[in-house]
Parts: sequence; structure tokens; C-alpha cells
Amino acid sequence: MASSPHGPTAHSYLDTRGIEIFYDVYPAAGPARGVVQILHGVGEHAGRYGVVAAALTAAGFHVYADDHRGHGRTGMGQHGDAARLGRLGPGGMPATLAACWQFTRLIRDEHPDLPLVLLGHSWGSFLAQMLLNDHADAYDAVILSGSALRWPGALNAGDLNAPWAGADAMGTEWLSSDLSVGRAFLDDPLATTTPILRLFGVVDTLRLLGKPRRALGRDVPVLLMVGGDDTVGGPRSVHRLAAAYRSRSALSDVTTLVYPGARHEIFQETVQAEVRADLLAWLETRVPARG
Repeated sequence: MASSPHGPTAHSYLDTRGIEIFYDVYPAAGPARGVVQILHGVGEHAGRYGVVAAALTAAGFHVYADDHRGHGRTGMGQHGDAARLGRLGPGGMPATLAACWQFTRLIRDEHPDLPLVLLGHSWGSFLAQMLLNDHADAYDAVILSGSALRWPGALNAGDLNAPWAGADAMGTEWLSSDLSVGRAFLDDPLATTTPILRLFGVVDTLRLLGKPRRALGRDVPVLLMVGGDDTVGGPRSVHRLAAAYRSRSALSDVTTLVYPGARHEIFQETVQAEVRADLLAWLETRVPARG
């Protein structure tokens, strides 16, 4: 464990296959009203969520964010080579999902009396959808950013940067209309732009497909947040996901927020202050402050 007076504490645990999973804990400022578990996207890591974590801790939430298998510090520990970041290692996608569930149980053990909110971005939102399908009783609310219905025709299988292609394109313009975000991603030693099919392979990529479970058995509040110009799924796909949660899973509290002109990483967009404010306002009515 390592700590800093100005940041999160760093921890790790071993998954069932012996892989050391690194994660950060941001303690709530003042009395805690809940816990947020953050699941990051493909090719990135937990360290990119410091600003949203700070907003959540200021609002009274503990925040836990891990580097998934193959990613960030976990990936460097596995592979020892930045060129191999993003590759999941033994057990592939099922083992990665199991490690995220193990992380949930670790959080629940440490905070058994606090509501737990699952916040997943992009690939992390797909993992969150799968966790909700399998363990609805574990989560008190779910937030999906840059998500999509996990079904052929609802996901972009092509070039995510195609609308911004050109001789001077970085290849990361699809992340944010703030181009400094894409440049920082390219400069990040713990990030990779290797395409998902090359990272995961055909079998594990296909394992991402699925739909919200029928008759989920628990009426979990769900917030879907998406940029209007997101090329992963975009508003149309997210509206289909919302409809599936209402019709298939029988959820009564499903909210969709679309940010016109924003791209995939809404928490690092030019409208990020509005996004954070909307997130906190939604949580205020679902996980109110205690006392």
C-alpha cells in the first residue's frame, strides 16, 4: 500500500489466477454516503479518472478504481512491456470479468453498510452491464458512460476515428473534441491505441456481445450518459439499451443524457463540468446524503 496526502491510496489484490490487480482508493471528504466502483475502458487505466473521482469524494463518496487485467499498472506487472499493454492474459475476458466481481466483493467487505454504485466507461460499461446481469443484488445504482447496446448493428465495428480522418489526424480525435485529451492519451506510458480485436482476439471480443438480462429481479436505477458524436455506439444505440433495460429487465428508473457535440470521453470533454454536475445531481436523488 502507498499513500499520498494529495491523492488516492494505492493497493492491490491477487485474482484467482494469481494476477496482481492494482487499484486506487479515494476516501470521501467527510461522512461517507456511498461508494463508487469505477471500471475504465480499453487501452486506458484508473489514473485517468482523478477529476471525476475528486468530484465524487467531495460529494461524500469513497471511490475505488482498478487497472483491469492487462491494463495500466496491472498490465505492466503482468507483461513488463508497454508494447503488450491491453492484452488480458490467462483466462481472457471471463477471468477479467471475474476479477472485477472479486473487486466488488472486496469493496462490499470493506463497506458493508454503504450503498455501492457501479460506474463503467466504454469497455468498462460493457463489463458493468455483464456484472449487473449476473449480480444485480450487489449494486444500488449503475452509471454507464460511452456505452452501447452490446449487439451487432448497435456497435461500431469499424474505424472509430473515421469522421475525423485526414492527413493531420492523430487517430484519437474520437475521444474528445478537446484535442489535448487525445494528445495526452498518445503520450501516456500506461495507455495503448492498439485496436480491440488485436488486443482481445476474436473469441474474447465476441464475448462482449449480449443484452440486458430478462427479469433482472431488482429495480436498480440506471443512468446512461453519451456524447452526441460518440462513434462507439452513440445516442441511437444508447436509447436502444435504455429501452432494453425497461422492457427486458423491467427497470423503472432509467435515465439517458445526451451531450450534443461531445465525443466518446464525456468526463474529459469540453462540457465535462456539466457532465459531472449531472452525475452528482442524479446520485443526489438515488443515494442521498445520510442524516
